[in-house]
Amino acid sequence: MVTIGTPLSENATKVLLCGSGELGKEVAIELQRLGVEVVALDRYENAPAMQVAHRSYVLQMTDGAALREIIEKEMPDFIVPEIEAIATDTLAEIEKTGIRGKKIKVVPSAKAVQLTMNREGIRRLAAEKLKLKTSAYYFAESEEEVQNAAKKLGFPCLIKPIMSSSGKGQSVIRSASQIKDAFDKSQREARGSSSGDGSGDGSGNSNGNSKPMKVIVEEFIEFDYEITLLTVQSVSGTIFCEPIGHVQINGDYRESWQPQKMDPVALKRARNIAGKITKALGGYGIFGVELFVKGKTVYFNEVSPRPHDTGMVTMISQDLSEFALHTRAFLELPIPAETVKGKKGKKSGFKVVKLNGPAASKAIFRTGTSNKISYSGLEKALEEKETQIRLFGKPEIKGERRLGVALAKGKSVKEARKNARKVDKAVCINLNGVDYD
Repeated sequence: MVTIGTPLSENATKVLLCGSGELGKEVAIELQRLGVEVVALDRYENAPAMQVAHRSYVLQMTDGAALREIIEKEMPDFIVPEIEAIATDTLAEIEKTGIRGKKIKVVPSAKAVQLTMNREGIRRLAAEKLKLKTSAYYFAESEEEVQNAAKKLGFPCLIKPIMSSSGKGQSVIRSASQIKDAFDKSQREARGSSSGDGSGDGSGNSNGNSKPMKVIVEEFIEFDYEITLLTVQSVSGTIFCEPIGHVQINGDYRESWQPQKMDPVALKRARNIAGKITKALGGYGIFGVELFVKGKTVYFNEVSPRPHDTGMVTMISQDLSEFALHTRAFLELPIPAETVKGKKGKKSGFKVVKLNGPAASKAIFRTGTSNKISYSGLEKALEEKETQIRLFGKPEIKGERRLGVALAKGKSVKEARKNARKVDKAVCINLNGVDYD
């Protein structure tokens, strides 16, 4: 039987949230609804989740010693990572040994958090151990090795640092003449080092080490579309959300919609892939499984062991958003789901979260510099029926930043996307007296 204590008391059920962005904010809100004490961490003050937490701390979460100090002080029941750049070796050690006799759970598991921050670890698990279909690939540690890999794969091909996020360090190589620039970019924009703790000087080298950062060189797949398949591992079993289609620019999510129309065979294959990879990673929680689809063929791409930015559409498309699902899962609470039918009306065995109808999200991005951001035009933005807005409350902007998300329903995905764009366009953002709309 699950027992939840009282916040700010000796018997509190406590969660330490590692990362306090907009996704973490929604997780914190769901935890607050269930009476869980929330402690939020991030590298800067007044991050979104800190605004709805009981307490917060500012630190570099790649600093294992600093992270351990806070964990030992707070003694949480659960550690919930929201981002990848965390001292994962520290989390793994704490999950294994506990602190002062107390067992502390990393969500969904330390194994999942460690493997997914490193493209080599997750690709070897998926392709070599689980035999899931992926693009052809090679790992390389020098420009010469990238050249050899590109010759084998042919052009165009892709190069990515094994540790990066949001498209950083990635390039499409269309000819041999582009290899040097692409490799240099991968080293310059890589996150941390391959040591597993996410530390480094931001150049792709750890502690000034001159050894190049390992990269993955991949076959370029001309896919029809890509999806995020939110997959929940829970006491209720493996549960899927309906597939989410999305648009990314330079690796950043811009739009998403649900459901993405799929061939039934491709959908079944997608669910099989997502079920296998999330089960192998272990633990309870939600996973954002990224897949490429070409006809009836489905390729595994990546997986995040946490809510996914493209999944923000679930805040309007489902009764239980991805954040509510994540929270219920790691607290070991039940998740209602329907068993979908397969061919000839027979049950397929796949459990699926009920969808309330076509829906879409549109990220509200703006460009500028300010620490006094204000918003207007909300009356017009919310005139449309079945629309919502989330403003993240980020304290500042330097360059381009995602400041909110527009959510909308519609009779069709096309209509929902149109409505979400209308909401986004209506929001005016004032940066020190200058309107960006």
